[in-house]
Amino acid sequence: MKHFFVAAVVAAIVVCWGGVGATAADLAGASKAEIDFLLAAMKNSGCQFNRNGQWYGADEAVSHIETKYSYLLRKHMLSSTEDFIDRAATGSSMSGQAYLVRCGDAAPVESSVWFKAELARYRSGKGASAHP
Repeated sequence: MKHFFVAAVVAAIVVCWGGVGATAADLAGASKAEIDFLLAAMKNSGCQFNRNGQWYGADEAVSHIETKYSYLLRKHMLSSTEDFIDRAATGSSMSGQAYLVRCGDAAPVESSVWFKAELARYRSGKGASAHP
């Protein structure tokens, strides 16, 4: 009887850990898909990206953000898509200045606003950038 109880407790723990592990894996997979979408949306946007007072094309912006993204992944500093936006795509780690995005003739917006709008579009199922 005692062994049965211990086995039941161990089985319950394994099931719970398995559930938590699956949820964490799903979150990581969902976040990765969202981040991949955000990087592609920027790359295909035709928008310009301002970093520390200088405007760059979308390809250069994505390259820079991917470098920060890789660093943050290596340091285990990301647990969500919002972390990615806040830590890799919002502002300069060196100067503290906010990044800006300018699309066409529209006024520049902070990159956090642009990326969060793209994330909302992705999550709503529209999945396409509003910026051709």
